[in-house]
Amino acid sequence: MTLGSSFLLAKSLIFPKAEKKSSARRSLWGALLCIGLSIIPLIVVISITNGMIEGMTERIIGLASSHVQAFVAQNIDETKTLEGLNSFASLLQEGNPEVISVYPEVNISALATANNYKTGIQIRGMKDDIFETNHYFKKLFEVQEGSLSEFGANNVVMGSKIAQLLGLHSGDTFRVITTRTVNGMVAPKLTSFKVCAIISSGYQELDALWCFIPIQTAYKSLSMDNAKYTIMLETKDAFSPEVVKLQKNLQSKHGRIANFYRWDKIHQSEFESFSSTKVLLIFIMMLIVLVASINISSAIIMLVIERQKEIAILKSLGATPTGITLAFLLTAAACGAGGLIIGLPIGLLLSVNANALIKFIENAVNAVAKIGWLISGTPVDQITKITFMDPAYYLQNIPVNIPYNQVLLIAVSTLLLSILVSLIPSIKAGKEKPLDILRKG
Repeated sequence: MTLGSSFLLAKSLIFPKAEKKSSARRSLWGALLCIGLSIIPLIVVISITNGMIEGMTERIIGLASSHVQAFVAQNIDETKTLEGLNSFASLLQEGNPEVISVYPEVNISALATANNYKTGIQIRGMKDDIFETNHYFKKLFEVQEGSLSEFGANNVVMGSKIAQLLGLHSGDTFRVITTRTVNGMVAPKLTSFKVCAIISSGYQELDALWCFIPIQTAYKSLSMDNAKYTIMLETKDAFSPEVVKLQKNLQSKHGRIANFYRWDKIHQSEFESFSSTKVLLIFIMMLIVLVASINISSAIIMLVIERQKEIAILKSLGATPTGITLAFLLTAAACGAGGLIIGLPIGLLLSVNANALIKFIENAVNAVAKIGWLISGTPVDQITKITFMDPAYYLQNIPVNIPYNQVLLIAVSTLLLSILVSLIPSIKAGKEKPLDILRKG
């Protein structure tokens, strides 16, 4: 029995010339539909998860640590003055051609107060032109109020979450309380600042407490007793193996002054959490595909039972067990491929339009909820908006990223699963004895 004959037999099993009611064929088409429906959420979950993780990773790398971060020792000549910190940052860049930009920074934990409310705040003293020269800052920060061009002197840029807590808007003033030691006594130091802009990275967990001030203002106006000094070093590619060599080289040369860490070590727990979440979601989705694939096995069993007489006649005419088995395996593979033809385009279409789809569902849910609240007598001003993509936990907008290599892997895996689950009934079909079948008939 030739390969072509097996293909013709598989074709006749799926599309018989004589149309008649067949429970096996209905099961086969049902299994095909189940495969397609299980592929859709798998593609959507993988695409959204990849986009979310890449979006969060880009923000963590670009806005929090850069590619390599130097933690400079306190109370040394390099940190006592701004000139010393800038000189050390320049030294790191000049001696390493891999480094394309350096951004010295002063971090101070303080207390902010405004409108009779107090809350902790993370002050980041940075260069005046940081929002113009750093492409991560330009790309990832969205200005919600005010203008970044006014950043300088006592004009500061504040994160949207901390501004909301303090009830601040662009143009408002607030005070920062830091502590300093005077004659062995801890005393508070108050400094007033004006909000020139309110920004958001779209990921509140990262920027919830950030307040950016010019680094020279930090040295001039704030207590530096508890300040931490860092330098963010940017390379051409954060994922390049050269970053590992750079970090080791810097540590060996300047380890006396600073400790150097790569971005993946500084935020190791977050990235491990991202990876484990992604693997778990894919595992769950693949289990759904496996369950759907088992339907193909059931359909093949029913098909073998229905076509026993045909199998007996074919074997009597010289059909080989291998050819019969191959025909049923081809039928199972065709069923899996049909599911992919249904599921892949729909899944990709939903993934590309994920943000619009989530917004549509969110608006629909809010409209229905608003009607319910109004019917129940809830005042309009007390109705709260339901938000699916809460920036406190997720990105406000999902970066669309179709992982084509993973989509290809899903397609291949689905076809293999369809064949594997149908292997036993197909082999049994090939081993059927024509005389026994004909006697029973």
